[in-house]
Amino acid sequence: MGNWWTRIGRLWGRLQEKQEERAPRGLPPPSPQVSPSEESLLLLEKRLGWSFRNRALLIEALTHRSYVNEHPDEGIRDNERLEFLGDAVLQLVVSTDLFRRFPDWSEGRLTELRTALIRGERLATWAEALELSRWLRMGKGEAESARTRPSVLADAFEALLGALYLDGGLSAAERLMGQLLPEAIDQALRDLEWHDPKGRLQHWSQAVRGKTPVYRVIAVEGPPHAARFTVQVLIGDEVVGEGQGTSKREATREAARNALIRLGIENGGKTEP
Repeated sequence: MGNWWTRIGRLWGRLQEKQEERAPRGLPPPSPQVSPSEESLLLLEKRLGWSFRNRALLIEALTHRSYVNEHPDEGIRDNERLEFLGDAVLQLVVSTDLFRRFPDWSEGRLTELRTALIRGERLATWAEALELSRWLRMGKGEAESARTRPSVLADAFEALLGALYLDGGLSAAERLMGQLLPEAIDQALRDLEWHDPKGRLQHWSQAVRGKTPVYRVIAVEGPPHAARFTVQVLIGDEVVGEGQGTSKREATREAARNALIRLGIENGGKTEP
């Protein structure tokens, strides 16, 4: 009986050795359970519209450097490298969307709108809409309020885009941005219109006089490579402003700005209520 148990023990030992030989070499040992729960990550993925094939990328995107600093033995990485990549992905996705959405726009107008869309405040707003702060891994030494800090949220959003790109290519990043961009573009257009003197003059003119301002070039001076334009703006038959500039656009904006002052709509840079 004893010999039988001895033989069973030897056989079991040989089986264990064979399993170890088949196991892949060089892989890091599993890290401690420091990740958000499976159920929690599924909820985030649902909001993103993407199920990660490589969950490690998602966890990395949610990891702030303060967490890494407090867990040096875990061999984990913060989200700053993904943030670097996500910044480029964001610019590409937004640029492509605007290029297709506004086929008649000039490079200058496209750039102006893109700049308004990729500001840190905008990214933080998107992160808040996704409630990213709930999933951020922060160090205990970091103030709890830091997880809702706009700069932290903006960085995490870019890192998330980088993770989406690595896991699912450009289409994964475009899927998320497709949810967020339409409303943001509408808001940015309203903001730009208000900050543009042409937009402010048009808003006032239509509301008060029921007419849309008309701009006309009345003079072009100098050689073609250094031309200087003079533009007048009219409301009805009344010339309400005039401006000059090295391009029609610059002269038009100056004409609108001068009209706002002349009409008493603005005074010393302040808009009257």
